[in-house]
Formats: sequence, structure tokens, C-alpha cells
Amino acid sequence: MKNIAVLATGRGTNFKSLCRAGLQKQFPGKIALLVAGRENIGALDVAEEFNIPRYVLDPKHFPSQEQYNTELEALLSRFDIHWIALAGWLRKIAAELIEKYPNRIVNIHPALLPFFGGRGMYGMHVHRAVWESGMLVSGATVHFVDEQYDHGAIIMQQCVALSPEDKADDIARKVLRAEHELFPKALKRVLSTPYTVKNNRVCFKPGA
Repeated sequence: MKNIAVLATGRGTNFKSLCRAGLQKQFPGKIALLVAGRENIGALDVAEEFNIPRYVLDPKHFPSQEQYNTELEALLSRFDIHWIALAGWLRKIAAELIEKYPNRIVNIHPALLPFFGGRGMYGMHVHRAVWESGMLVSGATVHFVDEQYDHGAIIMQQCVALSPEDKADDIARKVLRAEHELFPKALKRVLSTPYTVKNNRVCFKPGA
């Protein structure tokens, strides 16, 4: 059984979708830890609901980025974490952590990457940009994390049809539903199916 840590800084709705999936007998991993980026967020309540160990690591409480990174790595080691899932995590992952967990850190993004990604593109910033573009399709992307924002190899995507009448809030609601479906599905696949990452592409073993 592979232990999974979820890093979150918000309401925790994607985290909750992973917790629910983790209760299923066929899910090939255990949601073993929540690391919250700040206090008093919904994700902490979700962790309590599902009886998952939870810790708050707020960067404001550390004198340096290096000490923060060291504490995070120590926490992950203490819980014997094999995989990391970012569910609304707004901090850039340190290169040292990416090196320690190569192609084992996954992120969910509320758009169809490579569109509407990059530094500063999160939450409603993404959905407003989609609305302003006039596009009639959006969606969600689960991808591996590398040292650039929203750049790692794409694992899975799910499209969402939009209406010309949709506003940014409508787009956000539609995409969030897709995220809740996609994230557990994508995580289950990488946990259970042999794959390689080449030329920034995830290639799953045929027939697996």
C-alpha cells in the first residue's frame, strides 16, 4: 500500500474527493497525511472527518525557506510518504523535494494545460481568463510536478463544455465538478499502471 500525502491551502473539496476514493477497496493507495499551508481552512475539517493525520505548515512561522522545506521533508519521511498530491497548494514545490519524489508529485489544475497555466494562474484567476478568452471549452488537468509552474507531464485531462452565457463563476462550478471526478481517477491510474515519462509525456503500458 502506497502512502499518499495531500498538500492543500483551501476548502479541501478536491482533498475530500481523494479521501472518498481512498475508502474504496480497489484504490491502490492510502491517504495518510494532510499538510495544510495555513490554519483555519476547510481541508483541516475534511481531514478530521476522515480521521487523517493533519499538520499545519505555514511559511510565516519559519525564519527561512530552507527551514520550511526541511520541516516538510521530515514530516513526509515520518509518515513514510511515497506519493504527494497537491490539491489547491499555492506554493512552489522545492527542487529538492521534486528530486526526492521524481514523477511522484501530482497536481490538479482547473484548466486544460498548457492553456491558462503558469505563475499566478490559480482559482478564479484561471476561470476569469477563460471567460475573457471567449472559449467554449475548459476543463481540468492532472499532471506531474516539475520545477516550472503547471509544466510537468500531463497524466489525464477532462473537458467541460461551456455556454456563451456562462460567467466566470459558472465556469468555476462546472470545472470543479470535473476536478472531483478526474483527480481520484488519475491518481489511481498512476498508482496502479506501469508508465514511463519521456519528452514530457506520460506513456502508460498498453493493456495495463
